[in-house]
Amino acid sequence: MAAERIGKYEVRRQLGAGATSVVYLAWDPFNLREVAIKQLRPEILRDRERGRLHRQLFLNEAAFSGRLHHPHIVQTHDAVVDDHNAYVVMDYVPGGTLERLTRPSSLAAFERVIEIIFKASRALDYAFHQGITHRDIKPANILLMTPEGSDIRVSDFGAALHTAQETTQIAGVGSPAYMSPQQVREVPLDHRTDIYSLGVVMFELLTGRLPFESDNNYTLLYRIANDTPPKPSELRPEVPEALDTIVRRATERDVEHRYQSWAEFSHDLALAFRNHSVEITRGSIPDTEKFEALRTMHFFREFADAELWEVIGLSQFGRVQPGTLIMREDEGGDSFSFILEGEAHVKRRGHLLNILTAGECFGEVAVFSAAGGVRSASVEAATEVSLITIRAHALRRASDTCRMRLYKAFLEVLATRLSLATARISNL
Repeated sequence: MAAERIGKYEVRRQLGAGATSVVYLAWDPFNLREVAIKQLRPEILRDRERGRLHRQLFLNEAAFSGRLHHPHIVQTHDAVVDDHNAYVVMDYVPGGTLERLTRPSSLAAFERVIEIIFKASRALDYAFHQGITHRDIKPANILLMTPEGSDIRVSDFGAALHTAQETTQIAGVGSPAYMSPQQVREVPLDHRTDIYSLGVVMFELLTGRLPFESDNNYTLLYRIANDTPPKPSELRPEVPEALDTIVRRATERDVEHRYQSWAEFSHDLALAFRNHSVEITRGSIPDTEKFEALRTMHFFREFADAELWEVIGLSQFGRVQPGTLIMREDEGGDSFSFILEGEAHVKRRGHLLNILTAGECFGEVAVFSAAGGVRSASVEAATEVSLITIRAHALRRASDTCRMRLYKAFLEVLATRLSLATARISNL
């Protein structure tokens, strides 16, 4: 039975249990929120060698997770690690782990798999740029915000190492089935070991099987170090070729043939949405494509990943047909938009003023104007146009950092437009 309290936290129920620790749902009475608490089992604490190792893992998790602030990484709020107790307090993520999506009877749709892996790749890229390699990527360490969604949180940085400080590496940890060949051979590691492990997770989500399976760890590790993984389509023929190619490159045995950066991995995942083999419901734009589109836009070049995900959360994405009047002159305006794809014409009293293409924004003057927010021109779709739109009330929910990034970028846009207008006038 669960303890009634762990430190200042009120335990509500047990969420899960492993060989060394138990996870509880608890209530934080000071911050008035639900949290998850991972507590080391008492018998592990009493064991001299195992207790020392697992206390270090808990310290690692608290230290590394506490430094990482990303929308797809579980946030650590508190930790206690001493001779008598060891626990870590973190975000409560209610959707469970990815493990249930690796069962052959409950495999997710291909587009959902791509979104999950894409978001994990962006989180791990962020960690990499903080100098951190996870080293234990597996379905149990990727959590779903909702059982049916694709919003995820990467958890459990206990086995992580700081690539600039090899002394933080803890030997003998990791999950054998997801280890890279380099991890098996115990050679120095970098982010490419996590790329391999995430590739294995993707393989399992696509097929319901691991690329290598064995009754004993010795044979399993030998196969990881020496054999070539099969293609997912060899186990599940309907897997698209584009996804076969991504998994194959992520799980290359030779580290030099593997994806060399998370950006390469993420880019190929985004391109998979455009592959004709992956069917996407017309009219919907997946988060993977949204992120990739914003990341390539000049306007958002200074936005961090976390700020881009915040923009995506605040925005409405849609497609309009040629001839659609997106904004009408002389009407009130409470939103601004960016063109992701296509072409639109800016008109005033029927006269063409400007042509907008991918990456350009419009409507911001009415939103930020102190003169009542009236549109000075109309915007009409000349082709099919993909749009991202942010409304004023949504902008008010944005973090201060995100708002300041938007304001700064809009000032640059307005300064450029003013400069071009001045140049035109001077040539009259």
